[in-house]
Amino acid sequence: MTYISPRAKILSKNIGRDLMVLGPSLIGEGTIVEPFVVIGHPIRSKLLSVRDRGGSIIEQLMDEVSNGAIIGRNCIVRSNVIIYENVEIGDGVETGGHNALIRENTRVGANTRIGSGGVIIDGGDTVIGSNVSIQSMVYIPRGGTVIEDNVFLGPNVVITNDKYPPSKRLDGVRIRRNAVIGANATLIAGIEVGENAVVAAGSVVTKDVPPGEVVAGVPAKPIYGVDVFIKKRIEYERLETP
Repeated sequence: MTYISPRAKILSKNIGRDLMVLGPSLIGEGTIVEPFVVIGHPIRSKLLSVRDRGGSIIEQLMDEVSNGAIIGRNCIVRSNVIIYENVEIGDGVETGGHNALIRENTRVGANTRIGSGGVIIDGGDTVIGSNVSIQSMVYIPRGGTVIEDNVFLGPNVVITNDKYPPSKRLDGVRIRRNAVIGANATLIAGIEVGENAVVAAGSVVTKDVPPGEVVAGVPAKPIYGVDVFIKKRIEYERLETP
């Protein structure tokens, strides 16, 4: 069943079936929305406020309380993606796979790629810059997490927001421009990864990473400068089999 709110503004002709577009959502020109997508999903407290009401189908009740979401131009939203209300997604963003969840109050910059298989962007003042690459199974929590432009997050990266769980204080992580976070790395609440820094795969980062440093291990410690990393990458690429 397809439900599109009468308050929604859809400028694209590339919209699939069996989806929900709730509230005053905006879908920009040229954007592709595949089937089984929800855009503008209301937050939990709003759902609770309507659960005892009768006389309307659930899609209409959800629509009434949703603030909608904004999807820019020339985006691709693949099937089984859920985008909550008060989300703003810039032009050219792609959910590169399926089953991604983008929670409320998230901002995503232009040309960012969001992977498949359970990527969770948990919202709550989360800001993601432009040209960010988020691979499969990444977890990005609420609490003021900021990911700046041109960052790479490898598969299964986990960002945390509570240093002494479960506590009442949430403390976001900041990842500066051009940083690289390897697969299965864990970033502990409150730390900062500096510009052009690299976190090796499997590392647990408990302290700030200086700009231009490569860190590895549990806990992560500096091993060399990013210039060495770049040299190793260039040499590795030259070994490609013809």
